[in-house]
Amino acid sequence: MNPVIRAIAAEDAAAIYELRKQPLVRRFTPAMPSDRFVDYTAKWGANDHVLVAEIDGRVIGYAGLHVREGKRRHSAWLGIAVHDEFAGRGAGQALMRGLLELADKWLGLLRVDLEANADNERAIAMYRQYGFVDEGIMKKAYFIDGAYVDALLMARLR
Repeated sequence: MNPVIRAIAAEDAAAIYELRKQPLVRRFTPAMPSDRFVDYTAKWGANDHVLVAEIDGRVIGYAGLHVREGKRRHSAWLGIAVHDEFAGRGAGQALMRGLLELADKWLGLLRVDLEANADNERAIAMYRQYGFVDEGIMKKAYFIDGAYVDALLMARLR
């Protein structure tokens, strides 16, 4: 599978909302079952660099690189979500490559970091493949489906 990776557009708002309702996306991202429609394309500002993965005109994933301000301007945090039907088929990797190219070749970032549910083994393996290393664990960071879940803090330094 070779998705097209492109910048998010206003017309992607409904597709992003639908993607955030997927069970695995809800489990491994901040998305909640009670989330109402939010136009994420309007929410993000100049320091938010968001890409989508598209197959045959359908948005199947999105990822954001969110640059910090002030003394932390050299760093950003990232997040990735892929539609459940396409999980494990390369869309996350394509989005990661796009984000890291932005970080390295366009934004000159020295640090990119993220939080991952400690039980999200597939995502953690991918992050390690792209040079992210463990920096710590936040105990009981999330309450998901009736249970507390730890979060793994990871970063990639250039």
